[in-house]
Amino acid sequence: MLIRKDQDLNEIQTTVFDIIVGIEEHEKQAKQKIASKKSLALRRALEERKQRKELEYQINDERWFDDI
Repeated sequence: MLIRKDQDLNEIQTTVFDIIVGIEEHEKQAKQKIASKKSLALRRALEERKQRKELEYQINDERWFDDI
């Protein structure tokens, strides 16, 4: 919905425009929230994988007695 700056809006048009903009903003925020949750889940999964690999390395049977 393109509105020229010099166009006068009546009260109903202004209300409808505000509702549409509000809905679009809400949808945008919801998408950002979902993207943030996915990003956090991915980061946590990567950190967990890294920790698991490090733990596997540390308890590997071949290296278990290297420090003794």
